[in-house]
Amino acid sequence: MPNQIFNEDCITGMARHVADKSVDLVITDPPFGIEFQAKRGNYNRKGSRVLEGYTEIKGADYLEFTRAWLAEVQRVLKPEGSLYIFSGWNYLKDLLIALDELDFNLVNHLVWKYQFGLVTTRKYVTSHYHILFASLDEKKRKFFPYARFDKDERHEAGGSAHYKDKEDVWQIPREYWTGDVKTPTKLPAEIIRKILAYSSQPGDVVLDPFLGSGQVAVVSQLEGRQYLGFEIVPEYFAFAEKRLKNGTYRVKAEE
Repeated sequence: MPNQIFNEDCITGMARHVADKSVDLVITDPPFGIEFQAKRGNYNRKGSRVLEGYTEIKGADYLEFTRAWLAEVQRVLKPEGSLYIFSGWNYLKDLLIALDELDFNLVNHLVWKYQFGLVTTRKYVTSHYHILFASLDEKKRKFFPYARFDKDERHEAGGSAHYKDKEDVWQIPREYWTGDVKTPTKLPAEIIRKILAYSSQPGDVVLDPFLGSGQVAVVSQLEGRQYLGFEIVPEYFAFAEKRLKNGTYRVKAEE
């Protein structure tokens, strides 16, 4: 049954709650596997407004963990559906190995370039994410090439607007929710809206196995899609549930 989220591990949760071939689109940002410091005061983030409980995966376990949750995605995704996975570079190879083992087709390897990363002194600054766009059946996979721009529409800088929008490097700013409650990581609404437009239609079921703040579910709801999600951290689940029930995009912090 869509339009539900569950405070459960996604691997056992998908097996329990999601039927075979019932999901149109998966958008997810799994754990980093890098001993992420969720409360760290980056970007002028005030630690008291960052929800507790970020759960990490050990690097040695990352490939098996990835195989397990992707096997469930393979089971629940429709042949015409699509999968988008956000990843840093650290365990990108594990995602690629697991996708290949499970016979997913890698449609595009997209790059999301955001406005800035952490300052470094002994290496280059990482200011991008990888987005793996994959499918199970390339003959049936849905894609709507003119969902955001008409075929003949011109870009403000010249040239074709739809061509420019579909290039494989996306420059979309991060969102900083100054003064609001937040989880330590979240995708900007614009990047979710873009994926929804090109790879789904109103009424489609969108699944996020690693829901976090509920961003994918919330934006899917706003864009007329149905949603499903799993989040293992009780504090994150409660925050996502509150946003969905109240129809609230951002939640003000109480000092």
